[in-house]
Parts: sequence; C-alpha cells; structure tokens
Amino acid sequence: MARMRRIGVEERRARMAARHALAPAARVRDPADAARAVVVLHATDPATVHLSAMARMAVPEVAAVERALYEERALVRMLGMRRTMFAVPRELVAHVHASSTRAVAAAERRRLVRRLEAAGVAGDPARWLRRAERAALAALAARGEATAAELAADVPALRTWVITSPGRSYEARQNVTTWVLSLLAADGRIVRTRPRGTWRSGQHRWTSLEAWLPDGIPAVPRPAAQAELARRWLARFGPATVADVRWWTGWTAADCRAALRAIGAAEVDLDGVPGVALADDLEPAPRPEPWAALLPALDATPMGWSERDWFLGPHRPRLFDGNGNAGPTAWWDGRVVGGWGQRPDGEVVVRLLEDVGADARSAMAAEAERLTAALGGSRVIPRFRTPLEREIAEG
Repeated sequence: MARMRRIGVEERRARMAARHALAPAARVRDPADAARAVVVLHATDPATVHLSAMARMAVPEVAAVERALYEERALVRMLGMRRTMFAVPRELVAHVHASSTRAVAAAERRRLVRRLEAAGVAGDPARWLRRAERAALAALAARGEATAAELAADVPALRTWVITSPGRSYEARQNVTTWVLSLLAADGRIVRTRPRGTWRSGQHRWTSLEAWLPDGIPAVPRPAAQAELARRWLARFGPATVADVRWWTGWTAADCRAALRAIGAAEVDLDGVPGVALADDLEPAPRPEPWAALLPALDATPMGWSERDWFLGPHRPRLFDGNGNAGPTAWWDGRVVGGWGQRPDGEVVVRLLEDVGADARSAMAAEAERLTAALGGSRVIPRFRTPLEREIAEG
C-alpha cells in the first residue's frame, strides 16, 4: 500500500505564496486573476475587494479594479457561500449560484416570509412578497438602474416597516427594501452595479441581471457545480482538512463528501492531522524567496481556512474580532506577524507583534509605502474593526 503523502506547514506556506499571488514574483496584472488566485474575493466590506486585488497585483490601481467590476464585468458581486458577499470571476458565477446561492436564496425567502408574518404585514405574506418583487422589478426596468431609495419611492410595498427582535435589547425598526432587493439578487434576477459615492461605499445601485450580464447565468447541476468549486478551492487552498472545506463552502457534510469524491481528492497527512488534496497536486512545492504582504480586513487568505493556527500563531486576539472576522494583517514568509492600519492622513502603518528581523522590517516598510501610494490619500476604515487596527488608527 502506498504511503500517505505528508505535507508540512512550511510547504503549505510555500504553496500559499505562489498560488495566492502574494510573493512578488507571483503577483498578477489583472484584478480578475487576483480573484482567481483565491477563487473569489470577499466583498462584505466593499473596500476589501479593491485592497485584496491590489495586494496581489504587480501594479496596484484602484481604477483597474473598478474597470474589472463595472466596465469589463469580469468580476460580479453576488451572495454565495456561507451567505457571504463575494466578487466572483465571471466564469465561476454559474457554479457559485448553483452550488450555494440558490440554497441561500431559498433560506432567505423563508426567513423573510416569517418576518412578514410575525409583523402582520399580510394574510398571505408569501403572496405579498411575490407581488412586492414584481413591482420592484417593474420599477427597476422602467428606470434601467436605481438605488434602493429610488425603488422604495416608486414601490410603496418596499416602504413597509417591520420590527425585528421585538422585546430584546437590539430590537429595531426596519423597512423591507434591502431584504427584498437582496432576495431578488440571490435569486439571480438583479445585480449590484456601481456604488453611490466612492469605491469604499456600501450603497450600490441595482439593475436587472439581463442588462448587466446579457448571457444570464447558465444552468449548472448542483452536484457538478459543487464539485467544480471544491476542485478550484483545493487547487488554491489545499491541502486542507475536510473541516476547512466544509467551513469555506458552508455546505452540509454530505455535500462536501460527495464533492470530494467526485473530484477524486486524495488523503494526505498534515503533520499528523488528516487532510485532503487534489490527486494530481502532491508534488513538493518550491520554496519562494522570503516575502511580505499586507492583506486587508476579511481578505480571502486568512478567511480561507477554519483552522488557522499554522499561519496565525498566537496573534488571533489582536487581529480578529469576536466573531472571527480577520482585520488587516501583515505577513512574512507565510505567517501572520502583525497588522496594519492607517493614520488620519492616509499613511499606512505596520505594527509587528514579534521580532522578525531587519530584512522583514524593511520589506514591510516597502509594502506600506506601496499601499500608501496606491491609495492616494484615501482612508479605509474596516467595517469590522479589530484591536490592533484601532490602536494604529487612533494612535
């Protein structure tokens, strides 16, 4: 019987350097290629898309990312795995939609119907919701492109208010506009376009799917879509544990097992922990020259695995918030060794949490200068703030 391939931490870090386009020699020209390096880019915080792409680009430019999103439409913002927003390479949109978004949409529809029922909005809340959706689509078709506020002005149903979490300390009054539009987007009927204001804004305009993507979203069987997404993820993040695969995808254990069987994933030894990798990806990875990288909050690399000790070490309390969201991180040769933030004047400042030597400090300083120049005075405050980032920003 063949001996199981052992893949240690150092090799996993070497793979990350090249496959995630983080080492200088591995950087890419195109924002869509930056997304492909990590399968998809996190987009819950709008600034993350730009910062994550620029961290992986040989010439980091905000304008290049904007072109990829809104002119070339090589990247598409959509809800996907784990009910999270991503910027997805165009060719992968159908696979994300079939493997993950359709199930998210069904769950979100049930949740919204329950909210409407609890609020006493209508005798038949599901029917009321369908009517509200049709009215919203008609208003959007008439305008061509619109903000949520403009659509709410056109469609009275979208101005319906409900009380969320009644009787609790976090009780809130909210209209249904965002929920209805997000549901239409998850169903693949509308898409987010340019934001209002700057590239850092989270208030996007909307248009129909057909207007934005004339070819629509091709139909892909769910098992095939899940197998392809698992294959792409392992090609970039593997080897990994099955728990990592399940966490990143948000799928059931049964779905994960089926997808891994479909792609013929091989079992590997991760320093005594069972793992999986693509069967044709077991050759040793060359070790790159030492490299530095500054990754933004919610970047796809630190958020890519559920088990992070092998690259994060003891620094989680300073660099993650209480809900497991990564803040801005500073990397040296495949390890997180600190974090970064911006002063009020826009200067990027790195704060190291361990002694990494003069070469690392010099490389970090160069990366900070590179990012400061790319941002051109723009200041980015992460949506989910972490202790170290606050210290830098407020100090």
